[in-house]
Order: sequence, then structure tokens, then C-alpha cells
Amino acid sequence: MIEPDINTAPRSSRTIRILSYNVHSCVGTDRKLDPGRVADVIASLKPDIIGLQELDVRRRRSGGIDQAEVIANRLKMDFHFHPALSVEEELYGDALLTALPVRLVRAGSLQSYGEPRGAIWSEVEVGAVKVNVFNTHLGLLRRDRLRQTEELTGPDWIGHRDCADKPLIVMGDFNSIPSSAAYRNLLKPLQDPKQQTGRRPDPTFPSRFPLLRLDHIFTANGPRILSAEAVRNEATRIASDHLPLLAVVEVPT
Repeated sequence: MIEPDINTAPRSSRTIRILSYNVHSCVGTDRKLDPGRVADVIASLKPDIIGLQELDVRRRRSGGIDQAEVIANRLKMDFHFHPALSVEEELYGDALLTALPVRLVRAGSLQSYGEPRGAIWSEVEVGAVKVNVFNTHLGLLRRDRLRQTEELTGPDWIGHRDCADKPLIVMGDFNSIPSSAAYRNLLKPLQDPKQQTGRRPDPTFPSRFPLLRLDHIFTANGPRILSAEAVRNEATRIASDHLPLLAVVEVPT
């Protein structure tokens, strides 16, 4: 009997849909506050893992509701929220949502001179594989973004020993165009869609007339981006000032 060569045996994989979306506190370009509309946009794209930025929780300006919880409940997903900014009971920050088995590893702040920023690191089970998934929203100041990308790729986050040689997916609103120094910092440990597909997604901001690619999805250590697009239609042009960025990612299992 000839034993199969494990080096040439076919490898299995699973395809998942990753969505990064700055929802602008669920206030659309028509100035209407509508978390349900944002949830409907997300549901139409059928993502498996979602990174949301600019969520309000218990803020008077948005009716005092928990936007992360409202959207997660509409999508029937679990979520982890991290408040980058808190004033008494009012919170503002980012969330990671999924219906897949998930464990929060870390949520914390990033160094900022300007408006406070943070990141979320969760471990998501994709089949038998545990994928480290990061969601973040970087600052508006150039010096903030440089420090924050250095910190994010350092030993407390992406460069942590628990991430070494393990599948990574990193997403968010990086407020950085591909030619920027901050973006180049991210490409040291990560790969973007152009490196993997030969094509860059279209710009994501502003949603009505997108000119800038500020929202990005990266991978490393196994997951491969098969396609990535800024979803532009009548609903996405109105629901937020950013377009949602959707990537189809193949994960070896």
C-alpha cells in the first residue's frame, strides 16, 4: 500500500465575507439617524465577520441607545464593543460582530495626541481554525496615525507572540491612503488586496462622491483575499458618509 504524500494532498479551505464599515454614528448623508437602515445595509451584504467604527452608546445626540447592540441584535450576531471615547455614561467607539464562535482577546486604547482611538482583537473560529481578527479606527492627525500603526503592528497587538504564524485579518478605518507612511507601516507584516488580487478596491470616502481609500482590509499567515470592493449603491450612498468595504477571504482549514 502506498501512503499518500501529505505535502501534495489537497488542502481544504473555507471562504468567508469580511466587512469593514464606518457607520458615522448611524447618521446618513441625508442627516437622518437610523441604526436600522445601517443594519439593513449590512444584512444585504451577508458578511460573516464585521468591523464597525464610529458607534454611539448611550449618547444623548443619538437617543441614548446602544447602537452596537441594536445592530448586532438585528443581525443575530454576538459583538464586542470598545469605547475609544467615554464621557460619564456616554461612549463612542468600535465593535466587532460575528455569528461565528468568538472570544475577545483584547480591547484597548492606542496612543493619541488628538481624539482618542482604540482597537479590538478577537479570536474567531472559522471551522477548525482560529483566526485573529483586529478592528480599529486611526486618528485624523498624521503623527497619530504613524504612532498608532507602529503600536498596532508591535508586540501588544499584531506582533504579539500569540499571533506568530497564526491567521490574521485586520480591518478598519485607517484614515490613511495607500501612498501614506502609515499605510506602509501596515504593509510590513500584512498584505493588502492589491498584493493578493492585483486590484485595489475603489475609494470609500465620502460615500456620495468617493475620492479617498481610507478603509482597508489586510490579511497575513494564511487567509487570502479573493476580492475586495467598496459597495456603492443607492442605500450605501445614504446610510453613512463612508461606503462599506467588503472582502471575500479564503481561510485554510
